[in-house]
Amino acid sequence: MKREIVITADGSSTIHLPDWDEQYHSKHGAIQEAYHVFIKTGLHYFYNTHNQTNLSVLEIGFGTGLNAFITFLEAHKLNLNIKYSGVEAYPVSKAEISQLNYTSELNVDDKKQDFNKLHDLDWETEQNMTPLFSITKRELLFSNIKDENKHDIIYFDAFGARVQPELWTETIFKKMYLALKPKGILVTYAAKGSVRRAMQAVGFKVERLPGPPGKREMLRATKL
Repeated sequence: MKREIVITADGSSTIHLPDWDEQYHSKHGAIQEAYHVFIKTGLHYFYNTHNQTNLSVLEIGFGTGLNAFITFLEAHKLNLNIKYSGVEAYPVSKAEISQLNYTSELNVDDKKQDFNKLHDLDWETEQNMTPLFSITKRELLFSNIKDENKHDIIYFDAFGARVQPELWTETIFKKMYLALKPKGILVTYAAKGSVRRAMQAVGFKVERLPGPPGKREMLRATKL
């Protein structure tokens, strides 16, 4: 499938799939979306609610590594010990990664080596990037995830239900529910009623929250 590097409204880049008219991140701002959906309402919310400094994060849709990289930065800013697991069925090429402008747009050009290392590390094995941040990149279909009672936070960043409806079903959210520890949370940019109902059907308590730029709402689900 054809993929193009494009610039989103906040100046940060993403990958566009013209055949699907779909992007890896919001066209209204890739970095803004990542911070709002996954960091503010996910990582920061869980940390502030539980005052827990040892965290396990599962990302559904590792993609460009933007969410993982920002989480890496936040781990060192807040002195959090994070074990990160990024699941991606179709890894992005290194040629595409080299065209992304995240370190400059985040004003962390001194961390460019860390962003590159995130992508250079081997897949399928836990790798320690720093004493505070380890990552396991997993090349895996989301439907084959079998984690149980393992993660505090899930970043659910799959392609939208318009193009991949099979990723937004009760079957997938049951796997997410099982993957979380009790009181764990899942955050996603999506807000469709069918997605909310699928989450509720497997046991999640679901909140509608203000969305990132360009979206009225998003969802946060808690495992009771």
